[in-house]
Amino acid sequence: MLPEIKLSVRTLVEYVFSSGSIDNQFRTATTMTEGTKAHKAIQKTYADTDQKEVPLKTEIEYESMVFLIEGRCDGVIFREEEILIDEIKSTSKDLSRIDENTNPVHWAQAKVYAYIYAKDHDLQEMSVQLTYVQNVTDEQKKFKKNFTFLELQKFVRELVEKYAPFALLMEKHRLQRDQSIQKLAFPFAAFRKGQRKLAGAIYKTISEEKNIFANAPTGIGKTISTIFPTVKAMGEGKLERMFYLTAKTITRQSAEDAFLHLKKNGLCMSAVTITAKEKVCFKEETICQKEYCEFANGYYDRINEAVLDIFTHETFISRSTIEEYARKHQLCPFEFSLDLAFIADAVICDYNYIFDPKVSLKRFFDEHKKNSVLLIDEAHNLVDRAREMFSADLSKSNFLALKREYKGSPVHDAVTKLNQYFIDLKKKCSDKGQLVLRERQEDLVELLEEFVHLAEMELLSYPPKSEQQQLLLDTYFEVTGFVRISKLYDERHVTYVETEKNDVFLKMFCLDPSYLLQQVRKKFRTTVHFSATLLPLPYFIDMLGGSAEDYRIKIPSLFAKEQNEVFIQRLSTRYQDREHTKNKLVRMISELVSKRSGNYLIFFPSYQYMKSVYEDFTTNYPEIRTILQTNKMDEEKREQFLAEFKEDGSETLLGFAVLGGVFSEGVDLKGDRLNGVIVVGVGHPQVCLERNVMKEYFQSTGKNGYDYAYTYPGINKVIQAGGRLIRSEKDTGTIVLVDDRFLSPKYQQLLPVEWGDFRVI
Repeated sequence: MLPEIKLSVRTLVEYVFSSGSIDNQFRTATTMTEGTKAHKAIQKTYADTDQKEVPLKTEIEYESMVFLIEGRCDGVIFREEEILIDEIKSTSKDLSRIDENTNPVHWAQAKVYAYIYAKDHDLQEMSVQLTYVQNVTDEQKKFKKNFTFLELQKFVRELVEKYAPFALLMEKHRLQRDQSIQKLAFPFAAFRKGQRKLAGAIYKTISEEKNIFANAPTGIGKTISTIFPTVKAMGEGKLERMFYLTAKTITRQSAEDAFLHLKKNGLCMSAVTITAKEKVCFKEETICQKEYCEFANGYYDRINEAVLDIFTHETFISRSTIEEYARKHQLCPFEFSLDLAFIADAVICDYNYIFDPKVSLKRFFDEHKKNSVLLIDEAHNLVDRAREMFSADLSKSNFLALKREYKGSPVHDAVTKLNQYFIDLKKKCSDKGQLVLRERQEDLVELLEEFVHLAEMELLSYPPKSEQQQLLLDTYFEVTGFVRISKLYDERHVTYVETEKNDVFLKMFCLDPSYLLQQVRKKFRTTVHFSATLLPLPYFIDMLGGSAEDYRIKIPSLFAKEQNEVFIQRLSTRYQDREHTKNKLVRMISELVSKRSGNYLIFFPSYQYMKSVYEDFTTNYPEIRTILQTNKMDEEKREQFLAEFKEDGSETLLGFAVLGGVFSEGVDLKGDRLNGVIVVGVGHPQVCLERNVMKEYFQSTGKNGYDYAYTYPGINKVIQAGGRLIRSEKDTGTIVLVDDRFLSPKYQQLLPVEWGDFRVI
């Protein structure tokens, strides 16, 4: 039986005919919505005998492969002795700039539909029409050509012939991949304790098309335990692609290492890492325009050759590999990674490429997702990240600035109305300068949509070149993002307003991201949420959109209780008590390190509190070496901070850091590089309007609002910070929890079991 290659008409013609440059100049954000309206408006003019949205498919045998090509034709129009395929394209361009040769892809797509229809209905001639619709003006422009069946047949055969080398490469890779997976053994000599159980649970979950929440301890090897069974399931034809999602760049390395181990063990599988555009851009400024960037200029003329090259010679495609081939073929490394991800077996990327409605991978359609698995690493981070993805904010200052800059322009009227809207909001605020609104602000959304329409007209007429136009463009993108989120607004959102001097800030805030996460998750075959601190588990299942049907598993820690020596310091770190208890805290730290020298990380609930204790400590104990985390440390400074923690150091080192910050998770300081962790406070987020509104919302839904807004997020940070200490079976050390609340039954139940044998200071 010949191998079958399934592909859409669009995929086929874009592969063969795409050409030109990446040119991220202004594009209207309403293209998709307006395009759908344009299609429907034109289709309404069809006669009753005409057909619209016609599904078409055909089979073509070539080079020992069968190509299954399918798509959906916009319209089939019947006119006396003529049958015409209508391909409708919406555009933001002025129609005077479009002629019949503007886009060969459009003709190619329509001609393939014409071929399939003619073949199915035994027709010797077909007419093809391109109908262009201007989004703003609704103006139309049409081009028509006639073809014989033999001409269409030849054209489609040539398309398949040009696509075949890529298809052959992919088919050859698939066979090698599946054969290598069948022979693939677990890449280490033996499973660690609990590792086989976790891997088995993941395999069962994928096989049964379920979802799972896994709390698996540090040291078990979570990454390989999730990737290995997923690879095995792929080899058995249960799925086509996996996405390994991470919250931080540092955890992405673990996934890359796991694939390298599997590759050394014989796995032949393509895995692509997507790195943020700003990090991989070869130019000083990230300006994706052909006039500025040689890697954007002519990108689509070179991409096919580059894809064939990299997939012929590479399997594991990391950032450095992408950069190497991008330079070789003179391609934008970011866009190259996205094109490769669309083809690869595995994709390693940030959460936002799947969940964020503003930046998600739009080229992955639902039919791709239903055969894909999501592996969500450090899934506890997804709750707050998702809240921000499903939220949006605006400030009055931008509209006031545009009001001053665009006098006499249609934009001026729109921003004047918006500026006044914010002034009126300010008057409604309380004495504290705050206002909470439960309903979606329809009047605001209407004003914003009017602004979007007028700003588009301005930007299309005058591409951004000046600071004035850049301000308009930046505000336009903020507003379109806001309008997009407004369409997701429901009872799980709230709108709040805060004033600061003359400015007014408004935020549509997602209180509970569970429903929207669930809607994304439902499109995929299986979702695996895993973390060493998915605790308390019921809270995270609830907040991540879990259901009663989802599997859950908790793997016990493989470390002995004796590896941790745990103390609880009975003093208050509540905000109002901090000045009174600070001296006791400083004294406790000095006494601890005088008796137990070594390297320590001390975590505080805020920068202000950390600096206050740091200043007192260094003043009283200048002989003890200390380092301090600063706000907005770049990657180099973070590495320098961690490099200070040396194994077998001759002197004591205290690293002062912030709870929930970059050093409280994803940091591996094994052996004597870290001898102790001190956690000051129970980790509660700072009391603020946002958290208090969240508390009230969850209370109104029958949950413990204070726990959902403050206690559970806080204790998770504490467990994360304490987890920096024991990273291997040989590690030992001291944990000190500083707060009298840790002694209450409520908090005792939330702490890890292995911290249970504690002593009170």
